[in-house]
Amino acid sequence: MLNPSQPGGHPRLPSDLESTDVDQVVTAVLTASRLLVAVSARSLASVEDTLTLPQFRMLVVLDSRGAMSLSRLAEHLAVNPSTAMRMADRLTAIGMVSRRESEADRRSVRLALTEAGQHTVAHATARRRAEIAGIVAAIPPGQRADLVRALHTFAVAGGEPPATPPDQTW
Repeated sequence: MLNPSQPGGHPRLPSDLESTDVDQVVTAVLTASRLLVAVSARSLASVEDTLTLPQFRMLVVLDSRGAMSLSRLAEHLAVNPSTAMRMADRLTAIGMVSRRESEADRRSVRLALTEAGQHTVAHATARRRAEIAGIVAAIPPGQRADLVRALHTFAVAGGEPPATPPDQTW
């Protein structure tokens, strides 16, 4: 809902902010996701311009959930195993992911981040954190707690583990 008469053509908020209408919530989340995808793309480009966002997502899943089998990784990424295999092959070729035989089942391969993969995730995340901090600073302090609660609820509902706090980054 853009209102071009407002400065910068900023979106107008729905008149009923207490509404639980699913469509209003979906619209708000989609709008916020466009901003977050743009922030993610910029942070990734500043660190590693050869990675795609899906490849970076694979690195983040391995970083946040640890080494895992290809089939489990494909499940977390919501892609089929052959797609995950191609992505893993590319990331292995550039030294961001390693493959190891599983100790429990030698026929199974476990994928893990290399030091270079960890470095890429840490630096892109730090860049993203800095840009998001600038956006959050523009939010009135009295509204920030509501945003934290809403985003936490959203992440839990989507099964996303929490991001690493800044004092625990590489």
